[in-house]
Amino acid sequence: MKTFKSLTDFSLFAAAALPVITLAEMKRGLEHCATVVEHTAKQEIGTYQDAVGPFSAWPQLADSTQEERERLGFTPNDPLLRKGDLRDSIEHETEQLRAVIGSKSDIAAYQEFGTNRIPPRPFMGPAVIHNEKLIVKILGGAVARGISGGHIAAPALGYDRDITP
Repeated sequence: MKTFKSLTDFSLFAAAALPVITLAEMKRGLEHCATVVEHTAKQEIGTYQDAVGPFSAWPQLADSTQEERERLGFTPNDPLLRKGDLRDSIEHETEQLRAVIGSKSDIAAYQEFGTNRIPPRPFMGPAVIHNEKLIVKILGGAVARGISGGHIAAPALGYDRDITP
């Protein structure tokens, strides 16, 4: 734990070092969160998803879709998964205190939001919902570490070593 000999020492630390340390910790925490959400979204592909938050459960693939999948040499009932291209297109970028997690594939948008012929099978939105508590823990821990000068947050505050990216 960082200690100070005087209020002046603390004030100098708070004014100069604290914003830099806190920003660095927040950036690391945000990168960790983005990685977690990306990983979860990739895991959603190929498995029917239950309803979560505002997102409905995935409907079963139509019989005609399952037949077409088999005709093309794919398993009949692994929604959104064929060769893994959609799953592999999911990525993230972080810059400063901004994270973008998603896919540049048009197919990802069609599946996430649905079309007039395809029911929505969201995987990005639910990935965030599934990780909401972990995201709060990671970012809260990052702020706590930043404020404490880069030290591990106290377990008494509800944080543990799991928050370190």
